[in-house]
Amino acid sequence: MEFSTKLLHGKEAKEYQNGSTLPPISQVSAFSYESSEALEKVFQNRAPGFAYTRIGNPTVDAFERRICELEGGVGAVACSSGMAAVTLSLLNILQAGDEVIAGSGLFGGTIDLFGDLESFGITTRYVEHVTVQEIEPLINERTKVIFGELIGNPALDVMDVRRVAELAHARGIPLIVDATTATPYLIRPLEYGADIVVHSSSKYINGGGNSISGIIVDSGHFKWDVERYPGMRSYCSYGPFAYIAKLRNGIWRNMGACLAPMNAFLNVVGLETLGLRMQRICENAQALAEAIAQMACEKGGGLSVNYPTLKENPYHALAESQFGGKGGGAILTIRVGSKEKAYQMMDSLKYAKKATNIGDVRTLVIHPASTIYVHASEEQRAAAGVYDDLIRVSVGIEDAKDLIEDFTTAITMVVK
Repeated sequence: MEFSTKLLHGKEAKEYQNGSTLPPISQVSAFSYESSEALEKVFQNRAPGFAYTRIGNPTVDAFERRICELEGGVGAVACSSGMAAVTLSLLNILQAGDEVIAGSGLFGGTIDLFGDLESFGITTRYVEHVTVQEIEPLINERTKVIFGELIGNPALDVMDVRRVAELAHARGIPLIVDATTATPYLIRPLEYGADIVVHSSSKYINGGGNSISGIIVDSGHFKWDVERYPGMRSYCSYGPFAYIAKLRNGIWRNMGACLAPMNAFLNVVGLETLGLRMQRICENAQALAEAIAQMACEKGGGLSVNYPTLKENPYHALAESQFGGKGGGAILTIRVGSKEKAYQMMDSLKYAKKATNIGDVRTLVIHPASTIYVHASEEQRAAAGVYDDLIRVSVGIEDAKDLIEDFTTAITMVVK
């Protein structure tokens, strides 16, 4: 099946009870059993079933299965937010003294998280770009994870997943990829060698801006060395399910970062139109980026635009080949010369909403330096490609003609 057909007719979309086309909402805290022995078996993972929504819920399970099938993993665990998914994907295998290698062009909240992990003895070593050339010199015996965003937010650098995965595996290290901005529509990272994929499913998977959530998908392919990853020792008997079994029965369960059933349901509803939305969004983003690039050539004045599949972009060839010509994602960034001009331009837009989310059906704009990177140092902002005059645009599904007219008019007011 092709992408959108699979969203509607995949195996996991046919398993709902009573012929329902969407999973019923199990808005309950606990589940009762006829006997104490039956409940005991469920608690001890010796029988299928649900006992308490913090550790399992039918609606959440349906969402996890849909995403797992879409990504081609062996298992998935849904979380209360995208940041919870990132945090738990790492803490499932890290301990004090370990190091992470990560790209510096990460979402500001992820950079803040890595700062928090320092208090627990976990150090992050940053590379400007997640490439073999920059990563390899930093690998040592303490390196336990390579982490990167598939399309950086907001730096928009594109990871060559296959090459980075080959390096990671040659050194016995798993590759965790945050694929939020790419989505399974553009690429399924597990097929390119990634070991674990995380999504902030609040974004494009949900699509309507109505639910906070995240999800972790495990490939089941990584061979865990229990000397290097001692926490995996008790789970090796699970074979390819070792990582996901440890996650579900350990830190995810104990920290309580579970997804609410209603939010899982809304994610399933949104997921079914992911292909249609991403196709339209990528087409709109390309058209808008090209129009602004043309203005930059004509006007100068500090105006520039960044989008991975623009012909002059350094990631153009990689993005085209890795994403199969389907587009460069939904985000583009614009620089207009100063913070004052950035604010003036944003305030002049008719259609774009000033909001911190991405992945909404509406076009959203934000000034990253004063919002999502407000806690970052000047060095961290520069490394992430965040400048005082930079505007991040999350392109929506409006008509491209209207978006182009809106943005070019606003730009004309500030760039003479």
